[in-house]
Amino acid sequence: MTAITVLGTGSWGTALANVLLDNHHDVLMWGRDEKTTAALTEEKMNPRYLPHIPLNEGMKATTNLTDALAHAAVIVLAVPTKAMRDICQQVNALVHDRKTIIHVSKGLEPKTFKRISEIIEEEIDADKLQGVGVLSGPSHAEEVATRQPTTVAIASKDERIRQLGQDLFMCDYFRVYTNEDLVGVEIGGALKNIIALAAGLSDGIGYGDNAKAALMTRGLAEITRLGVKMGADPMTYLGMAGLGDLIVTCTSVHSRNWRCGEMLGKGMSLDAALDQMGMVVEGVRTTQAAYEMAAAYEVDMPITAALYDVLFNEGPVEENVRALMNRQKTNE
Repeated sequence: MTAITVLGTGSWGTALANVLLDNHHDVLMWGRDEKTTAALTEEKMNPRYLPHIPLNEGMKATTNLTDALAHAAVIVLAVPTKAMRDICQQVNALVHDRKTIIHVSKGLEPKTFKRISEIIEEEIDADKLQGVGVLSGPSHAEEVATRQPTTVAIASKDERIRQLGQDLFMCDYFRVYTNEDLVGVEIGGALKNIIALAAGLSDGIGYGDNAKAALMTRGLAEITRLGVKMGADPMTYLGMAGLGDLIVTCTSVHSRNWRCGEMLGKGMSLDAALDQMGMVVEGVRTTQAAYEMAAAYEVDMPITAALYDVLFNEGPVEENVRALMNRQKTNE
């Protein structure tokens, strides 16, 4: 049994806490919402994010961050990208021993272009970090919480963190592979949300399977180009954190990014779609970051540029599609 703290009581943090409890670990969740933490502790449910799904009887949560951090040396960081710096600053101020952090967020920071592991290492003092890893792959929280077969990857520069993550999470319904390519896994997990938004938008407009297949295939090419320019192994994008995550996020009604894109395709404004979602849609912020990164790294990302125009300039979808289809002839 290992003591583990999960920071974040959203759907993904809850689902992963459930996996860890099924593996007989001592898990304490932390979140800001008192109703959610009370429901997790008393009812063994998360009615806001995973309604009607019964959770492990050992589930417990608190709103006291000091208590949560004191509970364990292993922290699973499951907060949205936009909250990452703030929570890391709080962690740094409150902890006095070394922590192993495995983050499970999928996004990039606009303007700085920072990956999540870079934000963690910037905000938490080196003498308070045992190591940093990321758990990523095709994994809808709704399916993991109901114990459906799921396969993901744990990536870290440190072999000990990779092995620890695999040992902590792996069970008969949750298979974990190790991967040395931290950059590639983080970039794949973030950028697939852009393509999922575009895929949902395509479905919302009424385009067919041909269009979605093209988006996914050429989208993977964009992800790979930028990832490799940033130092990733291109083979990573044929694995769980690349192709696997792209498939599930572009094709499932569980995908927040796909659902948001579909609303946009049906004529809803971005603000209205985000309001109706009621949950973080990481692909929106990531589209802005990736659009700026493409220019900075001099990488061609036409799908990302088209989606950026639709999201932030209110560019007409059909006009952007025509522009994509009529780009200069080239080799695949």
